[in-house]
Amino acid sequence: MLTKRIIPCLDIKNGRTVKGVTFGNLQDAGDPVKLAAAYSGNGADELCLLDITATLEGRTTFLKVVEEVAASVAIPFTVGGGISNERQVETLLSKGADKVSVNTAAIADPTLLSRLAAAFGNQCVVVAIDARLGPDGWMVVSHAGTRWTSLPAVEWAVQASEMGAGEILLTSFTADGTRQGFSLDITRQVGEAVPIPVIASGGAGTPHHFLDVFTLARADAALAAGIFHYGQVSIAEVKEYLREHRIPVRT
Repeated sequence: MLTKRIIPCLDIKNGRTVKGVTFGNLQDAGDPVKLAAAYSGNGADELCLLDITATLEGRTTFLKVVEEVAASVAIPFTVGGGISNERQVETLLSKGADKVSVNTAAIADPTLLSRLAAAFGNQCVVVAIDARLGPDGWMVVSHAGTRWTSLPAVEWAVQASEMGAGEILLTSFTADGTRQGFSLDITRQVGEAVPIPVIASGGAGTPHHFLDVFTLARADAALAAGIFHYGQVSIAEVKEYLREHRIPVRT
């Protein structure tokens, strides 16, 4: 079994880290640069920074955060939020990001993935898929979970992989913020359908949830936010629990 990654996620709005439930009811969770530096020093394998408003007015503030995080951490980090063209990616990489995450823009134009992969390499391109359980199964939602699409989540993951994505960040809108556990069924379905790594996101509440998503859903990495931001559990505690259950994690 390959080494599993633990990735804290920082949702950023107006220069502050926030966290909510199913993408709403946002609460302040602290300074993103301080949080990122703390996670970097306490065992996080990577970080994910998401500009959840991605407005023109907020973009400058977010770029400043990206630059400051890059100067404060010693681990790779992915940046996402409102990315729709090569110029934006070039700017984010120049500020210190290692990878970029694209979501809504790729749904509208899947060729964006091929263009980004050609320009910056597949390893740089992460496709964020927000999946919601509905009457027709797990479907992709866009615009921060507010709009249903006609795309089945697994089919979109396969297409994204074929178009040049190097990694899938799969967030369960249904489980997000609930701390009741990752959505194991859709995570496993996507993982079995694509040849690229899958990062599970949405629902982490205990170290056992990480064990489940690695053993039952075979995720390559697991992302969490609130439980780390508010101190419910530390990255070190999660990793120790996983080691006790013979899951390989980095020190």
